[in-house]
Amino acid sequence: MNEGWNGAMDDGTNRLGWMLDDALRMPETRYAILLSADGLLMAHSERIGRDDAERQAAGMAGLQSLARSTAEFCGDAGTTWRQTVNEFDDGYVFLVAAGPGAYLAVSATQHVDMETVSFRLQELVQRLGKELTSPPRPVTDRTGTDSTDRSSRGRSGADRPA
Repeated sequence: MNEGWNGAMDDGTNRLGWMLDDALRMPETRYAILLSADGLLMAHSERIGRDDAERQAAGMAGLQSLARSTAEFCGDAGTTWRQTVNEFDDGYVFLVAAGPGAYLAVSATQHVDMETVSFRLQELVQRLGKELTSPPRPVTDRTGTDSTDRSSRGRSGADRPA
C-alpha cells in the first residue's frame, strides 16, 4: 500500500489506529477509518481488517466528494463541507472533515447516541490534527546523539494508549 498523508500509515504500521480505537469506546460504535481525500487509507481501528478498511476508504472519498458538490443546495457553492451522516436499517455512517485532505469515518448501530458521536468525533479530529501536523521530536540516544523518535510522534504521556 502507498504511504498515507504525512506518513500516517505505511506497509508495516497503523500508528494512528490507537486513536481510532479510543474513539470506539463509545457504546454502539463499530469501526473507524482515517482516509485521505483521494481515498487512501491512513489508519484504521482494530475491529476492521485492513483490506475492508481500504475498500471503505475509497468509497468514503467518493461519498465526501458527492456531499461537497451539493454545497450550493445548502445556500452557497463555496461553503465548507464538514460532515455527512448516512442512515441505514442497521445503523449510521458518520463522515467528517479531519484536516486538510483528511477525513474520518465511523460506523455505528441504529441505537447509537448520534449527538454524542458527533461531539466525540470533533474531539478526535482535534487530536488527529495535532498528531498529523506534529514534527518528529528529537531524542538523545545513549551516545548523546540526537535522533528522531518516530514511534511516539506527537503523543504526550496522557495521549498514549493504556
